[in-house]
Amino acid sequence: MPAAPKNPSPRVMGRLRLASQGLLAGGFPSVADAVRWMTAMQAQDLGHALWAVGQRVPGTRASDVRAALDAGTVVRSWPMRGTLHLLAPEDLRWILGITSDRLMSTVAGRHRELGITQDDISHCRDIAVKTTEVLKATEGAHGATREQLFHAFEEAGQTTTAQRGIHLLGSLCQRAWLVQGPMAASSGKAGVQQLFVPFEEWIPESRDLGREEGIAELLFRYLRSHGPATIKDFSWWSQVPLTEARAALTTLHDRLVEVPLDGTSYWLSPETAAMIDDGVPGSRSLLALPGFDEYLLGYQDRSLVLAPEYAERVVPGKNGVFKRIIVSGGEVVGTWARTVSGKSVGVVPEPFAGELGTAAGRAFEAQGRAYLKFMAG
Repeated sequence: MPAAPKNPSPRVMGRLRLASQGLLAGGFPSVADAVRWMTAMQAQDLGHALWAVGQRVPGTRASDVRAALDAGTVVRSWPMRGTLHLLAPEDLRWILGITSDRLMSTVAGRHRELGITQDDISHCRDIAVKTTEVLKATEGAHGATREQLFHAFEEAGQTTTAQRGIHLLGSLCQRAWLVQGPMAASSGKAGVQQLFVPFEEWIPESRDLGREEGIAELLFRYLRSHGPATIKDFSWWSQVPLTEARAALTTLHDRLVEVPLDGTSYWLSPETAAMIDDGVPGSRSLLALPGFDEYLLGYQDRSLVLAPEYAERVVPGKNGVFKRIIVSGGEVVGTWARTVSGKSVGVVPEPFAGELGTAAGRAFEAQGRAYLKFMAG
């Protein structure tokens, strides 16, 4: 194991996370590179996910991220926690191999309530594949919308009301029978909804990793892209049981650096840890990050970068909906909002304490302009 550097402060630890996540300096050269490095990026709100990628790939526009989804160089699915994420296509199958059994066991009770059996899921797989084949032959479509699949399910006697339909679709994706593919080009949800495509058709090549090897790979990539982080952070993020996560960690000691802080062990890559001695950049950085960004959401314990007394300002009522955040020098210092007045769209800061200073205010305005330009492109 590389030697541990001197104990850094929480603010420095926050800036190390910014560096690990590509939010300082030059970021990543492409959308696919950013997503692959992050391994999985929270993406249940597509608009927020687009900006999360944009903040890590300078010079891109929202249309570039949508184009990556259309081309299949990035995919969006439910790899963990029952939540949509962006991933590299070759990573989805092996991650599902680690996480899907546990997720399916947690929803088993709900499936009983909805009257969903294994035969129903297999039946819907056949319906979905047939529906996509018909749409491709008759309309040249590259997949089926959720509404089209629900209609086909209903016609075959599979009820989709009371969330039964979305649970059936989610089960097909968990079993790597379906995956979300290109953006839908029709209906009022154009640019937001994606088509569902048979998995093998959209992702013809996947990596093949066994469970132990896969957990070690997932842990290493999480700590490389999210570190400094704890083993509990990883277990929460991935839903890999702590026992297996700790076993994987023992195989990675020579590839990671341990940094203690207040009696807790944090782990990160040697490359990121080297910044502690050389001077961690970003002390004057200010970023307007989206809601649900991995910088805050990707950890079980968020107190390292967000003071506990402000936690409900970011997640009001602890309802699981994360507001957009302002990060100054590695610390979450406020939230921000998108405003619409007629045809005019703007952004407003909502700092936790008083107002942003002059320099921070200018930096936020620059971030706001970058955001509006990104989303308009």
